[in-house]
Amino acid sequence: MTSHTIPGTTLGQSGLRVSRICLGTMTFGEQVDESTAHAILDRALERGVDFIDTAEMYAVPARRETYGATEAIIGRWFASRPGARSRTVLATKVAGPSRGMDWVRNGSDNLKPAEITQACHDSLRRLRTDVIDLYQIHWPNRNVPAFGAIYLDPAKDREYSSIHDQLEALAALVEAGKVRHIGLSNETPWGVGEFLRLAELHGLPKVVSVQNPYALVNRTVDNGLDETLLRSGVSLLAYSPLGFGTLTGKYDGPGFDPAQPALGRIARFESMRRQRWGRPETLAAARRYNALAREHGLSPTQLALAYCYGNWRVASTIIGVTTLAQLDENLAAWGTTLSPELLAAVDRIRWEIRDPAQ
Repeated sequence: MTSHTIPGTTLGQSGLRVSRICLGTMTFGEQVDESTAHAILDRALERGVDFIDTAEMYAVPARRETYGATEAIIGRWFASRPGARSRTVLATKVAGPSRGMDWVRNGSDNLKPAEITQACHDSLRRLRTDVIDLYQIHWPNRNVPAFGAIYLDPAKDREYSSIHDQLEALAALVEAGKVRHIGLSNETPWGVGEFLRLAELHGLPKVVSVQNPYALVNRTVDNGLDETLLRSGVSLLAYSPLGFGTLTGKYDGPGFDPAQPALGRIARFESMRRQRWGRPETLAAARRYNALAREHGLSPTQLALAYCYGNWRVASTIIGVTTLAQLDENLAAWGTTLSPELLAAVDRIRWEIRDPAQ
């Protein structure tokens, strides 16, 4: 097993140091049982990954029965590993307005300030901790194209709690010592700018990070959000760098076989195949990148992860795994250098197919 030291970086202008690789945990409580999850957390911390990301709505696919399960698994890990909490940077997220999940705030289509407060307290309880290092809004409270939608539809606009109101609720949590820093997720350039503008105008906490998809099959960050983050001193946390497994090569064969759930989420869960990562266009694009990796003597996983690991836009890359072997493979990709010729070939493919998993 190749061993690399995972360096750290500072999120935004916060002074909060995190490892350049973050352990995503959305599979804990669904694909990954508790004992395996704890073993993965142990190994990650041993290997220098001190940044853990979760969310109140996890595990994924989201179900009523597993709502909050991931946070609870992490909380029991903290409780059973004295000193682990003090050695980790913990990030979690409050769910935005309902996306058909009527078990989250009774399916409310508006994230109200009091609900942000309650959700934070509930996460603290499940996580068995007194403070959350990075508390993020999982997706915008307003009408935006997200999770596979690519066009804004003004006809879907509605009343919602303002960004100012959301910031004030988050500020109160920071003031109370429940939250150290705040961040966003699945956010747009306008949204990031507005959060920053209102924070400056009203003396409220500044967001330090934005957690958005970034992978070879989805580089929409490059279309304007990257400049917003760079000029504003806000860090990008890149999620789904392996495109829900499509960039590992395991879906390069024809079709899906639900009888082989070990292939991953897209094979195991029909609902996942209907999402952006399971589109025929995404799979076709992934096969192009995977073939390119092999042509250059790399595994598909190495190319996909190295592209994020070495990208100036990315502060920390969020990896999601279901086994210790996957974790070791993901960590071993750190330090892989991509030649200028290979990066140019990646860009040529993107020029042809753009971002099919947008």
